[in-house]
Amino acid sequence: MKIIKIFLFIFLSATGFYGAKAQEINARITINSDKIQGSKQIYTSLQTALMEFVNNRKWTDATFAVNEKIDCTMTITINEREGDNFKSEIQVQARRPVYNSSYSTTILNFRDVQLDFEYIEFSPLEYAENTLQNNLTATVVYYVYLILGFDFDSFSPRGGAPFFQQAQQIVNLCQSQPGWNGWKAFDNNRNRHAVITAITESQAEPFRDMWYTYHRKGLDEMAANADRGRTTILEALPIMEEYKRNRPTSILLQLFSDAKLDEIVAIYSKANAQEKQNGYKMLSNLYPTETTRLEALKK
Repeated sequence: MKIIKIFLFIFLSATGFYGAKAQEINARITINSDKIQGSKQIYTSLQTALMEFVNNRKWTDATFAVNEKIDCTMTITINEREGDNFKSEIQVQARRPVYNSSYSTTILNFRDVQLDFEYIEFSPLEYAENTLQNNLTATVVYYVYLILGFDFDSFSPRGGAPFFQQAQQIVNLCQSQPGWNGWKAFDNNRNRHAVITAITESQAEPFRDMWYTYHRKGLDEMAANADRGRTTILEALPIMEEYKRNRPTSILLQLFSDAKLDEIVAIYSKANAQEKQNGYKMLSNLYPTETTRLEALKK
């Protein structure tokens, strides 16, 4: 069970034990070069190199069974190319399995429009702590740790802290790099700096506690007792209203909507009429521009 993995992770981290363990990430990485004329060979090479870079590396000390791996996709769309320099954006999506079901729930769905990088075909993609070679690998590693943070937070109360800290360290290192975009404070309220600042500040702790309750005590319980799991989720969600009052412009609100809103509507659709009405009122207050997605709750 995944809960065993959490305890094992804590034990291994404390003892410093390292062994042969299965990788945690099952990534599918796509390079979309439709906007660029000319040979596509370099994009094929880059795509292969990135897949190997992410999937062949051990990112934690925890043991993951094959069915516990985190499925993720990263789509890098190349908008411009000049020699070895590329202007692009990246869409990152990640899902984790729900206990005793064939269902996987989205834990991250984020579009990052600031990814400029340099790449020479067949050059190795390298990463070591405190030594970042280029903006591309720094960005990919940042998102790997962000995904791990959200995944571990969903199985253990604030269990993703070590991985969010790793992502924060990458942000700190990258801010001083000239020409590396997407990392600077106040440069963009949706960039990598904004995301990691939002999830690691103390005001996000109620959100993270809700995230754990939603997944571990809610979704993971629904296979055994659908009503109990659904009730737990519905009772946990109102914390988002308080969070919005305290942080009305936080990127976490958008992250939560992009990952969870359709799923929440589906969960509410099985509730009674009063719960649906309460859910519609709460969600339309949280996301007033998303009323079309909430229409099912009015039926």
